Amino acid sequence: MKRLIWAAAASAAIPLLVWSQAGGPYAGQESRRIKSLSEAEVRAYLEGRGMGLAKPAELNGYPGPMHVIELADRLHLSEAQRAQAQESFGRMRAEAVRLGKLIVEKEAELDRLFAETKVNPENLRSKVSEIAGLQGELRVVHLRAHLEMKRALSPEQVRRYDELRGYGGEHDTRQHK
Repeated sequence: MKRLIWAAAASAAIPLLVWSQAGGPYAGQESRRIKSLSEAEVRAYLEGRGMGLAKPAELNGYPGPMHVIELADRLHLSEAQRAQAQESFGRMRAEAVRLGKLIVEKEAELDRLFAETKVNPENLRSKVSEIAGLQGELRVVHLRAHLEMKRALSPEQVRRYDELRGYGGEHDTRQHK
């Protein structure tokens, strides 16, 4: 029994040893332009991408405008629905790009505060609160577009959208209204 316990402890310690020798989870990120954001994250913010921000809507029967546009033929959208999807996507994208640019700028400012050792409790709280507020606004923009699409589509189109996106099935417990 003691041998089994020692074997389990040893095998649990090996990944920790390898990790500690590799330099930790942030190794290599110190050379980033903005330490808190990868280049892919910066691009996603600047291009107004969803980044999973609307996942509660998407996975609960509220289609996103970009995917509705992509699936327009398979959803048998009317011309009016196509126009609504395009308008919704355009509004969402424009506002997401605007907010994304601000988030990237504010993250760069936060990074500079630390890099230049000018950070203090007051400017730290202010900058982080500012970033968090912008991130919240960005999420609302994406979620609001999903609300618009839900209203624009019929229940059958929403069901078909979910099917085409690979959602639902026997484990789907959502309540469609």
